[in-house]
Amino acid sequence: MLSNTIGNNIKRLRIKYRMNQELLAERLNIRRQTISSYERGNSVPDIYTLIRIADIFNVTLDELAGREPNGENCKKKKL
Repeated sequence: MLSNTIGNNIKRLRIKYRMNQELLAERLNIRRQTISSYERGNSVPDIYTLIRIADIFNVTLDELAGREPNGENCKKKKL
């Protein structure tokens, strides 16, 4: 499930950068409970929040979503 992947990645990155939920929430100007909800997979950040989270942790949106490029996804499809 995508929400669990995003939530797990947010939590993993937050811990890697030694940041608690309160600090991340403060940097995003949202409530700590919202971060908790993301990490538990109960909700998914909107695209604007995802971009801000990716910027904070210096990762791409693909990385944050747990998407790994493969040959098929990276090739342009012929019309």
